[in-house]
Amino acid sequence: MQLSKKQNEYIVNATHRWNIKSGAVRSGKSFVDTAFVIPFRIRERAGKPGLNVILGVSKESIERNVLQPMREIYTSKLIGAINNRNVAIICGEEVYCLGAEKVSQVAKIQGASIKYCYGDEIAKWNKEVFQMLKSRLDKPYSCFDGSCNPEHPTHWLKEFIDDVRLDIYLQTYTIFDNPFLPAEFVEQLCKEYEGTIYYDRLILGLWKRAEGAIYKRFADNPEEFRCNIVEDLLPDPERKQFRKEDITSIELGIDFGGNQSGHSFVARGYTDDYREVIVLKSRRIMAKDEAEEIDSNKLDQLFCEFIQEVIDQYAVCVNHGDYVEYCNVESVFWDNAETVLGNSIRNAVERSFPWISVRPAKKKTIIDRIRCTVRLMGAGRFFITDDCESLETAFSDAVWNKDVKDKDERLDDGSTDIDSLDAFEYTIERDMKYLIQEAEDV
Repeated sequence: MQLSKKQNEYIVNATHRWNIKSGAVRSGKSFVDTAFVIPFRIRERAGKPGLNVILGVSKESIERNVLQPMREIYTSKLIGAINNRNVAIICGEEVYCLGAEKVSQVAKIQGASIKYCYGDEIAKWNKEVFQMLKSRLDKPYSCFDGSCNPEHPTHWLKEFIDDVRLDIYLQTYTIFDNPFLPAEFVEQLCKEYEGTIYYDRLILGLWKRAEGAIYKRFADNPEEFRCNIVEDLLPDPERKQFRKEDITSIELGIDFGGNQSGHSFVARGYTDDYREVIVLKSRRIMAKDEAEEIDSNKLDQLFCEFIQEVIDQYAVCVNHGDYVEYCNVESVFWDNAETVLGNSIRNAVERSFPWISVRPAKKKTIIDRIRCTVRLMGAGRFFITDDCESLETAFSDAVWNKDVKDKDERLDDGSTDIDSLDAFEYTIERDMKYLIQEAEDV
């Protein structure tokens, strides 16, 4: 088992009550823990009073980020699965494995004495969970190991690790501290995050505030992302080209706006294996203007017209006149905050296009949706046609909310078109783990 210079330094110096690694993704922070630190700490305290605990964002993330990598080294005989008591047997010892995103999930160990705790993705925890943990490490031999990716500089965890009065060993990482990563992978990851807040945090390992343009690369040069959908590919084109037949799946998102906002429609296509994301068409309709107020009937009509335009321009269909045998326009995802409008849209779409599935959006975390889009843009896997004026404007205008200090938040004060961004994100959020396939350790 080969370790980097940085990882060996951690083994030698992590002799404090709190031992934390902060820094870039894929920098080797977690590997040294799963390969050596966690089993060593557990065995070192075997037979002593107190609980062993692994805390992560969820039990699923603990299994993915901690237990499975350990199992690959030590086999399932030494590294067990999490049972219905939230316990895994690790090196012959019981270890509680609990999600730290919500206080309620760690209530089972509240009041207990903890002799060892490992923390995965600490910066994503609920702050109250961390506060509870501090009072539970109450044995002379109690200690904590953990790792995190940096967030904003006023994050509660940053305030904790900067407190010079505490017994903390902090080790920081950049992606370049991992000598075992292929150079091509590092180069590609740097390119994906270039020009964004994520480069500072996830490549350089810095605690930086999110400010300015969110999709800076797009805003600086939208032409770089334009493509044409053509019948036959032309040699040496000025723009990226796709044939209709290249698009394996077309899905649509709709976001409902209020009186001061707009209803937004977006159609998105994929190529094989989620390789490229192509925004085919977008449209924004103000919910209220001088001429008329858009009611649900009118909205149904406009959206069905939008779907038909997408089919006419971009879809591959096998149509037998009285029924459609095949069409690669597959799904609609609607804003689940507006159930009445969503149900009306569903009924209208199912009447006119019975093969299309109509479902509420999942509305996954906005930050995760943003980060996925940023990476697609940086990787050269995101494209947009000339039919997407509203979404192009939305990407170009989107900025971070500079008035929010304690978290990353997209500005949503009516000055930019958040509705179109949401509508687009509804079409990719269910597929984000496939769009960004490589796992990122923390």
